[in-house]
Amino acid sequence: MFNILCLLCFTVLLACGQLLFKYLGLKLRTLGIVHGFIEMFSHVEIYLATFLYGTATMLWIFILSRVPLSQAYPWVALGVVLVPILSWMLFGERMSQSFWIGAFLIVIGLIITQFGAT
Repeated sequence: MFNILCLLCFTVLLACGQLLFKYLGLKLRTLGIVHGFIEMFSHVEIYLATFLYGTATMLWIFILSRVPLSQAYPWVALGVVLVPILSWMLFGERMSQSFWIGAFLIVIGLIITQFGAT
């Protein structure tokens, strides 16, 4: 159970980092590429997102020292579901019916890979 909680925390850390990157991107979208690149370093979101990614990387290494990669890596796919759902909730992004079907299949696949008979 501890490994599953670590994997869930890893996925949530990456998802939060992605949401912060999106939030920052929305703040900077009217700027040109050079000015936007320079300006992003004056926003706390870039540092917080980078910290979350760094923390997730350290947690990932810890996880991989205890869990087979074949069991751990499917949790990355959960982020493919989690980030768009949170973007839909926080930023009002549109979600197609095919996204929901695909997300359901990913979650089912995660459940099978984690809790299926070995």
